[in-house]
Amino acid sequence: MYRVNKSIRNMMVFSEQDIIKDPPFSKIDLISCRNLLIYLSPELQGRILPLFHYALSAEGMLFLGNSESVGDSSRLFTTLDQKSKLYRRKSLGQGVREQATMPPLARGIFLPRDTAARVGPPKKLPARDMAEQELLVHAGLVGALVNGKGDILYLHGRSGLYLEPASGEPNVSNILKMAREGLRLPLAAALRKSSRATEIVRVAGIGIQNNGQPISADLTVRPIPTGQRAEAPLFLVVLEQPRAVSPLPPALSEEKNPPSPSLIDTLQNELRAKDEYLRSTNEQLQSATEELQSSNEEMQSVNEELQSTNEELETSKEELQSVNEELSTVNAELQTKVLSLSEANNDMNNLLAGTGIGTLFVDHQLQIMRFTPAVTPILNLIRSDVGRPLAHIVSNLVGYDRLVADVQMVLDTLAVKQIEVQTNAGKSYSLRIQPYRTADNVIEGAVISFIEITEIVKTRDDLHKANELMRLAIVVRDSHEAITVQDLDGRILAWNPAATRTYGWSESEALQMNGNDRIPEKLRPEELSKMLRLAQGDVLPAYQTMRLTKTGEARPVEVSATSLSSASGHIYAIATTERVIGSFV
Repeated sequence: MYRVNKSIRNMMVFSEQDIIKDPPFSKIDLISCRNLLIYLSPELQGRILPLFHYALSAEGMLFLGNSESVGDSSRLFTTLDQKSKLYRRKSLGQGVREQATMPPLARGIFLPRDTAARVGPPKKLPARDMAEQELLVHAGLVGALVNGKGDILYLHGRSGLYLEPASGEPNVSNILKMAREGLRLPLAAALRKSSRATEIVRVAGIGIQNNGQPISADLTVRPIPTGQRAEAPLFLVVLEQPRAVSPLPPALSEEKNPPSPSLIDTLQNELRAKDEYLRSTNEQLQSATEELQSSNEEMQSVNEELQSTNEELETSKEELQSVNEELSTVNAELQTKVLSLSEANNDMNNLLAGTGIGTLFVDHQLQIMRFTPAVTPILNLIRSDVGRPLAHIVSNLVGYDRLVADVQMVLDTLAVKQIEVQTNAGKSYSLRIQPYRTADNVIEGAVISFIEITEIVKTRDDLHKANELMRLAIVVRDSHEAITVQDLDGRILAWNPAATRTYGWSESEALQMNGNDRIPEKLRPEELSKMLRLAQGDVLPAYQTMRLTKTGEARPVEVSATSLSSASGHIYAIATTERVIGSFV
């Protein structure tokens, strides 16, 4: 914390200032008025900027906000920095200065009557207002509208007999400071009494010194009803038309020249006014003393409360320091745990991504919580799908549409389900659905895993085929009839020993041949149509035909042909059993 040095603070004056109502200060070197004019109307701005010009010294500076400018008052200021809104006061001629820079309140009080009458064009008044105005002029009354402090708000009549400008700044407009000798004390007492009792106060026969000449006047102070919205009470001060009083005679002895009755009355009135003023001042001093004593007691009570509050704050400060130390320790522990959890999470993510196992986590409502990248080719998932129901996701699985139902069944029964599925890309997966258990053995959802087993399925199918072929080879080898296997293009794939004995070609020679080479040329179209029917899955009964031997001999045989298909139902070859018959029918 920083505090301004006392010697510097003593050089400063802090006060509230209403630039619209209050009289301005004078001989100011710098006025900083930032972001205030933007809230005022152009008319108020046009009244305030001349006040600033009046208040500044000869080389004074004006500092405005970024969105403000001097506007139509540019004749009063010189622009030093347009971007920073910094202006310097211009020096004007005496006549121009009096009209342009004197505050409006001061102009209304100190300008002569003929000058004030020339300001603005004459207005035509109604007959009633004209009559009332003439009556006021010829009545010989001087009136002033003032507030409780004596500040003049409006002045009527020839006030120079009773008021004179006070020495000092020309903007003084307080009736007590302007009152002539002899009027100030009774006027202050009457104002104070009228303000305290809210009644009309009259003082008759006040002796006033007017440039060395004594005059007499009757004083009336009348409270003005201003309504509930008035900020402060107002008073009308009325001074009657003065009447001349003969100069005081020189001092003589009481025996030769006794005082005149008028002089005695004047002196008695002055004594009464002074007694009233002294009594009022004494009451005011007593009231001020009581208020100061009461304020002193309140200040002492406040001081004790502040001391108690300070002690409580010191205790609270120590407690807060202790709590802060505990929080710092807990924060350090939490940061360590967060770091450990972050590392464990990174390890888990890398482990799941590195295994290549597609894993999907869902909650009790079957909404997706998280998933691994390996599951995206199977279920078409993206990052924004987290939080969506599993039923909204389109899968690439072929012949399997019970994923949602199976997951719900696992959640209901808590039994693990495992099946084999296949995607439309031809890949096979082992689908495993099991409950998601927390460390406290609480079920919070399900875990769906996809493990690719494409190679395992292919190997298993190949092994199944190999076993079938092995069993077939044993049957073919031990058969006494010629058995052959050829693909759909006619290439011979299998040739048993009985076929070698029947036709003369060895197995190695037969595997290099096409099945059409063993069919006589005239029978080939008929045999080709039968092969096409077998390739389409038709079943043919045994039929008799001719087959050629290695020597070119045509032998009559009875053929039983059947098609061979894979586990998926695809026909890939045709097997024939050929038995030589005695004669061809």
